[in-house]
Amino acid sequence: MMTVPCQAVHVDSPTEQRNPHTVDIDLMSTQAILGAINAEDRKVPDAVAAVLPRLALAVDYAVDALRGGGRVHYVGAGTSGRLATLDAAELVPTFNVPSDWFIAHHAGGTQALREAVENAEDDAEAGEAALAAAVRPGDFVLGLAASGRTPFVLGALAAASRADARTGLVSANPRAAKPMGVDVLIAVATGPEAIAGSTRMKAGTAQKMILTAFSTATMIKMGKTYSNLMVSMRATNAKLRGRTVRILQEATGMTMADCSDALTEAGGDLKVALVHLLSGSNVAHAAEALEASGGHVRKALTSLHLRAG
Repeated sequence: MMTVPCQAVHVDSPTEQRNPHTVDIDLMSTQAILGAINAEDRKVPDAVAAVLPRLALAVDYAVDALRGGGRVHYVGAGTSGRLATLDAAELVPTFNVPSDWFIAHHAGGTQALREAVENAEDDAEAGEAALAAAVRPGDFVLGLAASGRTPFVLGALAAASRADARTGLVSANPRAAKPMGVDVLIAVATGPEAIAGSTRMKAGTAQKMILTAFSTATMIKMGKTYSNLMVSMRATNAKLRGRTVRILQEATGMTMADCSDALTEAGGDLKVALVHLLSGSNVAHAAEALEASGGHVRKALTSLHLRAG
């Protein structure tokens, strides 16, 4: 196989460098191409694992914001913005949270979700304007930029910082300095892409992993799960009622009939039915305990057990 020379050229971001492991990728068989891409992809989880302490800080900032009545904002351009928009959209049906808990701001607006909008990511003023109009003191704003330098994202983070919101930045460029006013920098060392500069590959995979872990951990800390079960949904139709009854069965070990009756008594509120069944308290007391605990099932159960004791 002919080898293409891979001359070292200085570039600002590791994602823009040529990957020495894939210089002959255009000469490979189909399976070998896929194998080369997969070999690079396997490096991503370890790179994400290395930044978990900083990601944990971002989660704590998000939880503080939501508990204080604030919101979480995502800001991105291109792949980063599309992934952020997807993550925000999936939280409402998954965890039954208010639609304004997580808000995505994408360079170029909704049009850019489907097709590229020229120069949108280079417009720092547009990023500033988007966040200046939306962010409030106490919010948390998480920017995503593979290069760590996307003007739209940095402009948005600067505006958020001026508005007394905490900020974080996810990048795939550990070489980029932390922008002024950013509270937590999460720089994932994913290295050169299989195709130089194609940050929808490893950098995008890392961002997807980080977003999913970030939002899920935030929901867990906000009491939207019990054990590893989703318990914040409401049974608004037959399909959801069946799902909530099955979750109650998993969580309590009780019969379908008992769980169905408890769900009816709780007005379709899975959490209330769950606390009612696990504690033996009546539905009214279960609802009161959940209200006092901020919606955390385990905290509600502890308070009811202490009260009974």
